[in-house]
Amino acid sequence: MMDDEINTPRRRRRHSAEFKAQVIQACKQPGISIAATVLRYQLNANQVRIWMKAHEQLAIPSTPIAPITKTPEFIPIPLPAPTAVTATPDIVIDIRRGAAHVTVRLPQAAAAECAGWLQNWLR
Repeated sequence: MMDDEINTPRRRRRHSAEFKAQVIQACKQPGISIAATVLRYQLNANQVRIWMKAHEQLAIPSTPIAPITKTPEFIPIPLPAPTAVTATPDIVIDIRRGAAHVTVRLPQAAAAECAGWLQNWLR
């Protein structure tokens, strides 16, 4: 079956300045995307972007822009002097194995020897 519809070419639509302003304001609403607005009004997104760009150029006064002062990239922050290193606590091992109870205290500097001693003791 053939469709009885005749495909006529789409005519170029002309929109009033008020309509364009309404669409631009709708696009600028917070939380609303331009794509959603374009779909709602059944417009071409590229055309709406052209309208928005033209609107922004008309709205900006032609006053000279103040020069931007460049700030340094690195700003040193003064830190307080480091405090004295506190003494590290001793290694304390409390072991209970059956009826035996052993408490071993070793300085931090003897950590390697402590590990070897503990490994031999637990075998």
